[in-house]
Amino acid sequence: MKMGNYTALISKGKLILLIALIGLFSCNQNTTKQEMNKDNRENKEFKQTSADLIAGTSKAVCYSGFRSGQHPDRGDGAVNPSYDEVLEDLQLITDKMNFNLIRIYDSGENSEMVLKVIEENNLNIKVLLGIWLHAELSNHETCAWLTEPIPQEELFLNKQINLTEIENGIELANNYKDIVVAVNVGNEALVDWNDHKVNTDTIISYVLYVKSKIDQPVTVADNYKWWAEHGADLADAVDFVSLHIYPVWEGKDINEGLSYSIANFEEVLSKLPKAKFVITEAGWPSVASEFGDKATAEKQEQYFHEFMNWSDDMNITTFWFEAFDEDWKGDPNDMMGAEKHWGLYTVDRQPKKVMNN
Repeated sequence: MKMGNYTALISKGKLILLIALIGLFSCNQNTTKQEMNKDNRENKEFKQTSADLIAGTSKAVCYSGFRSGQHPDRGDGAVNPSYDEVLEDLQLITDKMNFNLIRIYDSGENSEMVLKVIEENNLNIKVLLGIWLHAELSNHETCAWLTEPIPQEELFLNKQINLTEIENGIELANNYKDIVVAVNVGNEALVDWNDHKVNTDTIISYVLYVKSKIDQPVTVADNYKWWAEHGADLADAVDFVSLHIYPVWEGKDINEGLSYSIANFEEVLSKLPKAKFVITEAGWPSVASEFGDKATAEKQEQYFHEFMNWSDDMNITTFWFEAFDEDWKGDPNDMMGAEKHWGLYTVDRQPKKVMNN
């Protein structure tokens, strides 16, 4: 072969290689663009619209006003906050915490007081009203603190109490239509670890009954994992799906707090893609003997801002858990226990770091 022909062949080979590389680069560019477009479409689908927000806001808070020495009925009667104490709390929630949407957990005497205080003082607060359900099934085999079966007569009595509570909730929702914007039937009554378990089909029947009696949307609040694994039938019955997300309870520290929370949400979204979502509990304690240095005032502050900003971006109403610490909860012998320290304010109504920044 002559040198000139050899050189021409090499040049031709280089040209072919260059064309191939250009084609490969172009293909990769197209693939990258397709992947980006796919991500953009998924993000667009993932984001709810402003019409999906409860009372038009992404920012909400759970409220239970029990102070030191007060508690709900634990078998020997409740010690409820006074009218003036509730008014003080609600003014703190609106004026200092800047929330205008709260979640309360039952339809008892204390909740009726909250609604009355809002109405009589013309407070700019809307309410997600709760209907608390007591155990209708004995969950002693999977609940760590139920050491023996719940007697059948107690379960029967609980059923009657639940039916009365449902009627009370319906009455409050109808009497305070301008304040109650939605009703929640049952709180963590479906997960395996609870001590007040109710059959899923029973809760569905309760939801459908309440929906037939009130104008407001109706939901059920439970852990994200339950919704992802078992929630399809209930999701069809409710007006929106209500999730609880707590990364710190699952061993996550603050560096994983937001990403793990989003993953929890996406897990449910993948199973219930047509549902409308509200996060009815998400929080981080300022101190907790169970979590060691995972629970600090600084980490609570960080998670609050990160998660609430994300919720706002996604048009997801999120109820921060909770407004005030409650020292009646959890182990009475462990005052540093997590259950007592989720509040944005202490039990004696002092702001924590998260509220000072």
